[in-house]
Parts: sequence; C-alpha cells; structure tokens
Amino acid sequence: MDKKTAEKLYDACYMQVYSYVMTLVKDQHKAQEITQETFFKAITAKQTFRGESECSSWLCAIAKNIFIDSTRKSSRYQDEPDETLADSDTDIEQSIIDSETSFRIHMLLHEMEDPYKEVFELRVFGELSFAQISAIFHKTESWARVTFHRARIKLIERMNSNEI
Repeated sequence: MDKKTAEKLYDACYMQVYSYVMTLVKDQHKAQEITQETFFKAITAKQTFRGESECSSWLCAIAKNIFIDSTRKSSRYQDEPDETLADSDTDIEQSIIDSETSFRIHMLLHEMEDPYKEVFELRVFGELSFAQISAIFHKTESWARVTFHRARIKLIERMNSNEI
C-alpha cells in the first residue's frame, strides 16, 4: 500500500476503529495502542483489502484479532485470579441494577415518539453510523446526529423524572 492510500485510510477510518476498540478494552491507552497496531498491520500486510466489505469493517476485524491475541497473552502471564471472579457478589448486584436500568430504558423508549425512538434504537442497539441512519430516513447526517442527541436528552430527562 502506498503512503497516500495509507494516509487516506487512516484519516477516513481512525475514529471508527478507535471507538470500536474502546468498547472492547475500555482503556484509552490500550485502545490507542491496538488502533495503531491495527493500522500498522493493515498497511504492511501482504494481503490487501479485497473490497468485499467496508474498509472500516476490515480494520475492525483486524483490531478485534489483535485485542483477542493481547488478551490471551496477558492471561497467560497473569498469576492473580480474575477480578471478575473475585468480586462476583458485587458483579451480581451490579448486573441486577444494570438489568433494571436496561428495562427502564426499554420501557421509556417504547413510549418515545418517532423518529427519536427509531433513531436512538438504530444507533445504540443496531450500532449503525449516523451516515447509515441518515440514508434510511433520506435525511442529512446532521439531522441524524441532532435527532439522536435530542432522543438521548428526552430519555435522560424521563429517567431523572422517574416516569417508570
């Protein structure tokens, strides 16, 4: 891959890949490392992008594999028991709280008017980009962003007012 193509790829997909990796590792430093390693592997790989999917999907697949490999390596060297096993009581408690909160959110979403409800669900549960959402509604990407933002505000306001 030539330098110009690599720069275009990096500029176009960096935030998508970084955001995806952040959902996996939940650590900014590790996410930056994995994202950079992802682009390094993509740019220096002997096999190039075949065009069977979007380039961001290809890069996220590479990032996922790097994440899995790094998790395996770190688990080999970890002598201490896993934190999730040690804190199982608090995890169960947190899981119940999360489950109740999730149910409240779904109840509030069920009552929310369209297009706010649908845009929020497509973005959060469908994991669609704003560009994809705007294409579904035949609107601009800005419209999708604003509608999602307003839906979030409505949802937060309703949760804070304890409607359900």
